[in-house]
Amino acid sequence: MDNHYFDHVYELALKAYDENEVPIAAVIVKDGKILASAYNHKEKDQCCTSHAEILAIEKASHLLHNWRLEDCDIYISLDPCPMCASAIKQARIQHVYSALNNSDSSNIELVEKIFETDHTNPSVSFQSNLDSERFKQLLNSFFEKQRNS
Repeated sequence: MDNHYFDHVYELALKAYDENEVPIAAVIVKDGKILASAYNHKEKDQCCTSHAEILAIEKASHLLHNWRLEDCDIYISLDPCPMCASAIKQARIQHVYSALNNSDSSNIELVEKIFETDHTNPSVSFQSNLDSERFKQLLNSFFEKQRNS
């Protein structure tokens, strides 16, 4: 894990914030280099699957001409939802580094279950709450702004 990737994630999350999207971002890294990055586009695309993780996985897959993102890591601003956790596992991403844990305990349980080894896919290494303060402030600011609009 390399914490400087969270700086890039944070810059992308700020872009999402400025575009009135929930400030969630993702960066996929391979061999020490950023391969792909994205932030939420649910409002822009009017699509419930336009999560940062899904968009970053799509970009990385296109770049590598392969849906298998083996030997890749993903850095994200918030623990993934079950949909994104499933996509991460299906893409064969090796490590997930999350800046902020999700306060919903049922989400955490589901995601940890998804990341376990099954008959088809290897397990995914998952670490959370690695850069919580600034991401928590950003999310709180966003939702406060939404409530006051």
